[in-house]
Amino acid sequence: MSLPSLTAQERAAALEKAVAARTIRSDIKSGLKTGSVSVADVIGAASEEPALGRLKVTDLLEALPGIGKVRATLIMSELGIAPTRRVRGLGVHQRRALVEHLGQQQ
Repeated sequence: MSLPSLTAQERAAALEKAVAARTIRSDIKSGLKTGSVSVADVIGAASEEPALGRLKVTDLLEALPGIGKVRATLIMSELGIAPTRRVRGLGVHQRRALVEHLGQQQ
């Protein structure tokens, strides 16, 4: 399957949209690191902002202070969340379990 041919304007618009999405995800990760944003806030905002919905759960967890790759993988396996899952793909029970689990650890 080949990619569709884009005009220069379409390519520029797509690039601008991608940069904006990466900026949003970066800002959220910074907020998680500093503690100004909670995981519950991110999960709630993901339904409104498509860029947050595409954030991988592992990236979300690793942005928290004190959680690295190993601990994020352990948390996800305990809660039954697949390693490739994105925030938008979490079920209601998985969202609740994730927020409760992280609330207990802090």
